[in-house]
Formats: sequence, structure tokens, C-alpha cells
Amino acid sequence: MVYRKALVGLMIATLAGCSAAEEESASSSEDRGVFERRNTAPDPADNALSPRSAEQAYARIALNCINKQYPNKISHVLNSAADVAEPAKLTPVFYGCFDWHSAVHGHWLLARLWGQDLVPEMDEEIAAALAANFTAEKIAGELAYFQAADRKTFERPYGIAWFLQLTAELRDIANGEGGKAEQARLWLARLQPLEAVIVGNIKDWLPKLAYPIRLGTHNQSAFAFGLFLDWAARSGDRELAGLVREKALGFHRQDRNCPMAYEPSGEDFLSSCLMVADLMRRVMTSEDYADWLSTFLPDIPDNGSDDWLAVGIVNDPTDGKLVHLDGLNLSRAWALEGMASALPASDPRRASLLASASLHGNSGEQAVRTPHYSGSHWLASFATYWRTRRGIDENSSNPDS
Repeated sequence: MVYRKALVGLMIATLAGCSAAEEESASSSEDRGVFERRNTAPDPADNALSPRSAEQAYARIALNCINKQYPNKISHVLNSAADVAEPAKLTPVFYGCFDWHSAVHGHWLLARLWGQDLVPEMDEEIAAALAANFTAEKIAGELAYFQAADRKTFERPYGIAWFLQLTAELRDIANGEGGKAEQARLWLARLQPLEAVIVGNIKDWLPKLAYPIRLGTHNQSAFAFGLFLDWAARSGDRELAGLVREKALGFHRQDRNCPMAYEPSGEDFLSSCLMVADLMRRVMTSEDYADWLSTFLPDIPDNGSDDWLAVGIVNDPTDGKLVHLDGLNLSRAWALEGMASALPASDPRRASLLASASLHGNSGEQAVRTPHYSGSHWLASFATYWRTRRGIDENSSNPDS
């Protein structure tokens, strides 16, 4: 324990004292090696854990990547030569885990497990990592990035939906008592200026969106709308909740016979049909939702079977696009559970929804511990969302239901 506290103290001092960008600019390979070891070194307590829990493994994945700057895939508008910079200088908080949105939900994963007391033996290390990144100076850099010209569409809607999930998580923790609640309130206060800009951009965008975005990847609107609503329920933002609810009902209330036979596409990580169903449970009463689901997905069995929806297959886990299908299995799992949660207890479809959710979730989790960074840098967040039943609680339900 003494050793672990000393290690955590060293991490706080090191992480807070210099940015990853400054470290990466160092000329010597020795300095570069220190950077990599600091952010990817194994937990000193790992050898004592037999077996290591899934939550511990997922937390370790996130801790290993939130400050790992390279490899990196950025989606970046250059307004001038001054915008040519390494990721950690462009977005000083969310630059790791290969891309901005994965860095965001990597931070969410850590906040979720920490706030839920699911990895108490890692609490100090997680708090140190989050404290080092959630500084006023680094968040100001993120805010400046979003406020620059031609950045209103940056990470819209997927990345900004995950950002709101992060601040929603911190709100949940902040509403509690004790040291964690106090710490979460501090981090949330620092993140709120960025949150305000992002929410303002969403409110500006939604009235202009004429059609739903039915892709199975980042631009899908249904998944983002669900997370927007969950954030609005926690923040009390009735304006955003109203805008999203109006769009969700306008886009999808008349949807019929969603073509599940066309899924999945070869690079999907979100189901076009199931994410709509998971969204609509948030904006309908239980009775109305049950009727709507009968016409939207009329072939859901009522016999408790789990083989009515085949899991996605990944033939090459090193391929960053093909590995999306592992994420699809996990996101299908949480959508199916969400759908079941909104149906009346007597609805005969619930058993088959839950059976298929278990099949997909277990399949997806088998891929999370892959040694291939193309999948491991983000799949742990999807697994944590499913394992912890995020989105299936009183704060995410339709207030009219």
C-alpha cells in the first residue's frame, strides 16, 4: 500500500507537471520511452490479482490509452499553418486512445467504474489520472479548439454525445456524498464551459436536421439522441430534451418493418434498427412503446430463443474497420436490454430480447482483451456501458411514462 501511494503521488506530480505534448517533443529516445512506460506500464498489483476482474482489465485498458498520443487519427480543420500541431496540443485533454471520441469515452469508462466503486483497488490511480487531465488549463485548450472557426461540426454527433455522457456521469457522482462527490463536482465545474458550447452547438443543429442519419457508424443520429436525452434528464435541460424528443418522434414514430435482415453492414458498430428502438423507449410510455415495437420489429420471437439475431463476425481483429463488428455485438446487447426494460413485465418478447442480449454481449466481451490496439482502445468502453447497464435507470426514462 505504501508503494502504491508513492506511485500514485509520483503519477500526479508527473502528469500534472508536464503535458504529453511537451514530453513527445523531447529529442531523446530515453525520454520517449519514459512517456510510453508511464502510460502503459502494468499495474504493480496485477500479479496479486487472480483472476483479474473484467472491470479491472477495462480500467487498465483506459488508463493505458488516455495519455497515449500515438498512433492517432484526427479529424481536424486547418484554418492556418498555426493549426498544424500534434494532437496533445490541439486537444489537450482528449488526445489519446487513437482519436478524440475514444479518448472521451475512455475518460467516461474510468469515471463510471470509479464512481460506481467497481474497482476500489484502483481508485487512487484512476483519480490521479483524471485529476491530471481535468485541469483548468487543459480544458481551456479544449474550449479554444471548439470555439475556433469551422469547428461546430467537430465530432458531431458521436463524440459530443459521449462527452455529454461523461459529464452526466460526473453529475451522478457529484450528487452523492463524500470525497468522490466532492472531486466530481470540481471536475464538472471545470468541464461546464466546454459542455455549454457543445450543448449550444447541438441546439443550433437539431432544428436544421431534416432527416435521421441511419448509418451504423459515428454519424448515426439515434444513438447520439439517446445519450443527449440521458444527459438532459440529469442536467435538467428541458429545452434540449424537448428538441430531441420532437426529432425522435418526428423521425421514427411512423417507422415500420425495420430491415434487420440488411444488418450488419461490414463496418457497423451500431445497429441502425436497434438503436432507434433503444431511443424510442426514452420518448414513449411503456404501452405506446410496446405497440410501436410490434410494427417496427414485428419478427421478435416470443418463445425466449436467443438465435433469432446472429452475432457479428470479425475475421481480422487487427483491422480497425472490421473490428467494428465486435462493438456492434456489445451495442446490440445494451440496446436489446434497453428495449426489454421498457416493455411491460408480461410482454412475451422480453425473454428473447434478453437472451439475445446475453449472446451478443458475451460474444463482444470476448474481443475486448484483444492485444490489438485497433480494437482494445475503444471496446472496453462499450463493454462497460453494457456491463453496468448505463442508460437503463430512472434518469434515462421518458418523464411522461
